[in-house]
Amino acid sequence: MRIPWYIACPLLAALTYALLYWFANRSIYYPSRYPEGLWDLQSQLGASDVWLETSDGLRLHGWQVGHPGARFITLYFHGNAGNITDRYPHFLEITSAGSSLLMIDYRGYGKSAGRPSENGLYKDADAAYDHLIRSGYRPDQIILHGESLGTAVAIDLASRRSCAALVVEAPFTSAKDVARTVLPVIGPALTWAFDSQRKIGRVHAPMLFIHGDRDEIIPLRLGQALFAAAPEPKSFWIVPGAHHNDIVETAGAGYEQHLHSFYESLAAHH
Repeated sequence: MRIPWYIACPLLAALTYALLYWFANRSIYYPSRYPEGLWDLQSQLGASDVWLETSDGLRLHGWQVGHPGARFITLYFHGNAGNITDRYPHFLEITSAGSSLLMIDYRGYGKSAGRPSENGLYKDADAAYDHLIRSGYRPDQIILHGESLGTAVAIDLASRRSCAALVVEAPFTSAKDVARTVLPVIGPALTWAFDSQRKIGRVHAPMLFIHGDRDEIIPLRLGQALFAAAPEPKSFWIVPGAHHNDIVETAGAGYEQHLHSFYESLAAHH
């Protein structure tokens, strides 16, 4: 049976779009699964294992590091590549600045089960937040901190759940806008996920934005556009000379100092 061209062409176009859409959205995630990673660093950090179960029945893994006398605990959501072991500098800097820290691996990352997806990452965030509440933390003690892709996860959670503050590092307005910088014509048509700009107005907590002025993955202008859409109180720290993956290293002592000052400002209002 021969299919008429006026049916075959739209079918072929739809199939091609579906394949490109699937590939574009799968390529958002670059997980490193255990045993990939620097797992021996756990003992150096003094991190304890945390195991969580999501609402859809997946088992997630994370590391928790305490800071003696800390008023706050930071719930940290990492970027789209690697796993928690690659965030050794963040563990050191955040705890040195005065906050305890829980960092989870999303589904499909590190020792966590499953495969990543946008809605799945939001469920992972809820599981980690609920774990902290069950552990005795109040919402006004929980700082949500996201990095790159993790900023969208942190913003989604902060738009739905109460928190002490929100820190976003290399944030973006939406995945569509990031795709537009990579593939100006076809990129925005393929990606509809992680729309932080639509959600940021529902966040009712102090916010700290951090962005490198030489970010080659998420241009500074996207962070600035998201900042403009965010309600007060908010502040923006531009790290001179920093690219996408070296903010902590480029900022040097300034990273800990900025976080410490932010934490102190939060404590002053409690």
